[in-house]
Amino acid sequence: MKKRIGILTSGGDCPGLNATIRGVAKALYQRMGEDVQIVGITNGYSGLINGQWREMEPEEFSGILTMGGTILGTKRTPFKLMRVIGEDQVDKVAAMKKNYEEMKLDCLLCLGGNGTHKTANLLAQEGLNVIGLPKTIDNDIYGTDVTFGFHTAVDIATEVIDRIHTTASSHRRCMVVELMGNKAGWLTLYAGVAGGADIILIPEMPYNIDNVCAAVERRASQGKTFSILAVAEGAFDNEEARMKKKERAARRKEQGYTTATNRIAAQIEKMTGFETRVCVPGHMQRGGSPSAYDRVLATQFGTYAAKLVEHEKYGVTVAMRNNHVTENPLEEIAGKSRLVPDGHGMLEVARRMGISLG
Repeated sequence: MKKRIGILTSGGDCPGLNATIRGVAKALYQRMGEDVQIVGITNGYSGLINGQWREMEPEEFSGILTMGGTILGTKRTPFKLMRVIGEDQVDKVAAMKKNYEEMKLDCLLCLGGNGTHKTANLLAQEGLNVIGLPKTIDNDIYGTDVTFGFHTAVDIATEVIDRIHTTASSHRRCMVVELMGNKAGWLTLYAGVAGGADIILIPEMPYNIDNVCAAVERRASQGKTFSILAVAEGAFDNEEARMKKKERAARRKEQGYTTATNRIAAQIEKMTGFETRVCVPGHMQRGGSPSAYDRVLATQFGTYAAKLVEHEKYGVTVAMRNNHVTENPLEEIAGKSRLVPDGHGMLEVARRMGISLG
């Protein structure tokens, strides 16, 4: 009897999803041959809720190693709404369990970030056989040193900073580059160091605008005609650090700014007199072909997940720790985030390079 394996990708897209799907599929076919059937579920948990799925053929997993995005499609289905019955009167958890049974799945593989893993853990607690695979450009999944998609995003964000240097230098401006990362600053920290940013601001370290402006003026006093700031979209100042999220949003609305980045640019220009501009690469950081590093990592994770399926080890998520691929129990990592800790080595590198952290 064939073992039936469901696969879904949930949350935001990122480079490496297709490479991971390929790694899982090819390893399963290699080890189990015709004794495995892969079932593709479209649009993440939404597809699992609404019964959107199809049996896939081996040839569908060829030629996708270098493709960005996901051949299965993805969608955000917030964890906080999973047990909430909306206007459609659909019990989402009951629907997912029902469709899991109707698909006759032996296991469900869930590729995604923090929210995806919380829902994966919920399904595991409901008795389903679930395996998670850690995807996010934010690199903030607890229990793993790295997630697939992160290194590619760092490459893209670094190139943005590289290119901004020429404009900043030509026009003698301050350029504020807003990078993705609402709660975690890994992407901004690594891209900022790699791209030679002069100031790096991340959510884990509330900034003081006086310190930021002082760093700009210090460079000017040294004959430097421009400054580059790498700012995580979730960065906030010392005053906002004492506020709740809604209070921070209300304060910015009162000040006439939707993001910290725009406010920082305006404050620098007002306080230092230097012309300042904002650059927001946005979703480009999540697009395109995965880097060589992420292709290798995705293949490592995918083949390891296939081994877990073969050994029927469920209720876990794949992880990389100390350059060794392993797994963590979903119940131990769900709902936790891996943030940049105070004293992290890369923060020390930045400080030694004279980079201001605000």
